[in-house]
Amino acid sequence: MRSRAKLAVLAVVALLLSGCAGAGALGAGGRTLVVAIVSNPQMEDAIALSDQFERDNPGIRLKFVQLPENQARAKITASTATEGGEFDVVMISNYETPQWAANGWLENLQPYIDASEGYDPDDFIPSIRESLSHEGSMYAVPFYGESSFLAYRKDLFEKAGLTMPERPTWQQIAEFAARLDDKEAGVAGICLRGKPGWGESLAPFSTVANTFGARWFDENWNAQLTSPEFRAAAQFYVDLVRQHGEVGASSAGFTECGTRYGQGEAAMWYDATVMAGTNEDPASSEVVGKSGYVAAPVVRTETSGWLYTWSLAMPKVAKDKDAAWRFMRWMTDKDFVRTVGTTFGWNRVPPGCRLSTYQIPEYQEAARAYAPATLAGIDSAHQRNTMLQPVPYPGIQFVGIPEFQDLGTRVSQQLSAAIAGQISVDEALQQSQEYAESVGAAYRETR
Repeated sequence: MRSRAKLAVLAVVALLLSGCAGAGALGAGGRTLVVAIVSNPQMEDAIALSDQFERDNPGIRLKFVQLPENQARAKITASTATEGGEFDVVMISNYETPQWAANGWLENLQPYIDASEGYDPDDFIPSIRESLSHEGSMYAVPFYGESSFLAYRKDLFEKAGLTMPERPTWQQIAEFAARLDDKEAGVAGICLRGKPGWGESLAPFSTVANTFGARWFDENWNAQLTSPEFRAAAQFYVDLVRQHGEVGASSAGFTECGTRYGQGEAAMWYDATVMAGTNEDPASSEVVGKSGYVAAPVVRTETSGWLYTWSLAMPKVAKDKDAAWRFMRWMTDKDFVRTVGTTFGWNRVPPGCRLSTYQIPEYQEAARAYAPATLAGIDSAHQRNTMLQPVPYPGIQFVGIPEFQDLGTRVSQQLSAAIAGQISVDEALQQSQEYAESVGAAYRETR
């Protein structure tokens, strides 16, 4: 089973290899660390502070390869799976970590963690720590963690005479979006991702599908993308975005929705809990203090939302592992949180990772509008709460198998085409079902 899974990843990687060479090389003396990192505001802060690491660690230089999410996934997967050696530290998630650890592609970090006095791995939120572990050892350390929730403009709700429930349903959200949609004023009722990518539109959509009672595969690996539950969820999502979502929704991802919401161009935004720091940052938002935050909307399940963490891992072939760990420890330590807070403001600290962050008085004050909802979302993000039917795979907003990078991206392209009005939802799902059936058949053969 493991060998088949490794071959599946390598098959996907073969499609991604172009452009992966030349990302960087170790400098003289093996002391230049090449770090592959996803481009978003939290990572930008780490890069801005990296001169402090270099100052405190003479002789170690950092070179960042910073890429948008979809491109970063492709490059990092290709390099790590083929032992390319371009990167000493890579930013990956709880999707990749257990699989890559099982494949032997990552360095076991537990010995480094255990030898690092004061690092305090028990301070990591348990569900986040467990999601980055394999056979009891951590193979990646979290930079930030997240679930998903709904942000809404309190001022617009009050003006419209609407009240947001603490635990809304998606039907209620659709009604609110219709009431608040104001095309003349340039304000969409809601912003939802429509950009293709298994880590883009598929993340929020999969949580919607889950709470409708849908699943990707049944217990026997039969594809379920044309089931009544999956179809109802897809039709709901597409209709909501097309009727009351943002302009250009089929190409809007987390970054685009963040910009629109922060500029006052959306009344609601359902996405990662990490969004709150950007929404409440005066440097990037025009709606500071105007938002409320509530749990991910539901339909048939007890709760909804996802569990995700961007983390740092060390490829097995990294050339200077001690130096790589020193950097990884610096970027994921308690002291880094305080450095970000005092340098850039407490709304910009990496959230959802360390329990101690939520005990810092300055952070408690700055994040009082969203910190409780963030922790509650992460705590409740389990399949038993967010799904109605049993599934044969790990993951909530993703299917935790190697083939999902390709499968999820293909399905997301169909969903995006439906959002753009190029095909119907039924056409999108029929094509998606065919993709999923080929994946499921391979797993049935190995049972």
